[in-house]
Amino acid sequence: PKPPEHNLRFLYSDEVQIGPETVMTTLYTAKKYAVPALEAHCVEFLKKNLRADNAFMLLTQARLFDEPQLASLCLENIDKNTSDAINAEGFTDIDLDTLVAVLERDTLGIREVRLFNAVVRWSEAECQRQQLQVIPENKRKVLGKALSLIRFPLMTIEEFAAGPAQSGILTDREVVSLFLHFTVNPKPRVEFIDRPRCCLRGKECSISRFQQVESRWGYSGTSDRIRFSVNKRIFVVGFGLYGSIHGPTDYQVNIQIIHTDSNTVLGQNDTGFSCDGSSNTFRVMFKEPVEILPNVNYTACATLKGPDSHYGTKGLRKVIHESPTTGAKTCFTFCYAAGNNNGTSVEDGQIPEIIFYT
Repeated sequence: PKPPEHNLRFLYSDEVQIGPETVMTTLYTAKKYAVPALEAHCVEFLKKNLRADNAFMLLTQARLFDEPQLASLCLENIDKNTSDAINAEGFTDIDLDTLVAVLERDTLGIREVRLFNAVVRWSEAECQRQQLQVIPENKRKVLGKALSLIRFPLMTIEEFAAGPAQSGILTDREVVSLFLHFTVNPKPRVEFIDRPRCCLRGKECSISRFQQVESRWGYSGTSDRIRFSVNKRIFVVGFGLYGSIHGPTDYQVNIQIIHTDSNTVLGQNDTGFSCDGSSNTFRVMFKEPVEILPNVNYTACATLKGPDSHYGTKGLRKVIHESPTTGAKTCFTFCYAAGNNNGTSVEDGQIPEIIFYT
């Protein structure tokens, strides 16, 4: 076919009027006739006009036209405005590969149950595209491997029970194994990923506040607590906790981060962890990252049920984390949480590690 008139004009005069209606045909022509300057113009135009409500539509086009730079800008936009992007009408029109590329990301900022509901909407549209009856078996069929990328363990048991468990998309066996995962310790392995999706860039960091480990620390239902503040905004994703002095054991634990002044719980998780009897720390994660603002007091809180454990001593009031790549410093200040704290203080006790992203 003859290229549209206005594209040819560009070949001779370097002028082109690109508008929302013509940009895709122009990009197609530029690639077909190998006109890099025109292609660059189109991509610039698209970047300038990238918004949450067209990010999925543009992502599909960027993948189709093999424009990796534009695709990665679209994905970044989707990370930052996940729920707006997913509620835009372009979302249900994407192809399966694009859906998979998005669900694989660790950086989406949305509750998993809302992501699940959006993926169900996509599967209904896909059933219609494939002229299949819109029933649970077919929704599962068209989702293929995308279903395994939904991180069901990140939901609360209530969210899971009200939605996915009754959707008919999961098998009975999957539903049972997830309910067990939510309710028993030690947790059975499930086929679904339990890594938090953090609306965060960069690498996971952690700091330790003790210089030495001793034994023994007992639990009688009181929470171990320590107050802390940080000199810059971070996201806390979990704690490292000490485990048993009596060999391999499972603990039940509730972890919380509380805004000290208002006593508001900002994040919490009822979960469990298995330890091997060593004096190492064991990771316990929140369901989603907890935002920590600079120079505000927070209380870290862990309530353990289980046998006597190791504990830390020679505690530091100030701990500085330095990024190995950028050298950026994050400074934590710890102080005593008065009241019920099971004996934990700046000097010794539980909650030796805070795991975070900057």
